[in-house]
Amino acid sequence: MESSLLTVEDAAKILHLHPFTVLKLIKAKRLKASKIGRVYRIRESAIEKFLNDNEN
Repeated sequence: MESSLLTVEDAAKILHLHPFTVLKLIKAKRLKASKIGRVYRIRESAIEKFLNDNEN
């Protein structure tokens, strides 16, 4: 199954965070993303994993 690629802004909307916070999570290697050119792309599956790993 193929998951779609999301922009930082799309991921921020899903996670209810500011886009800069999403970038910080990516740079801290807490959220897996791929850098394509100058922009990051995040798989939906990476967001699901991030949410599951950070449940309280």
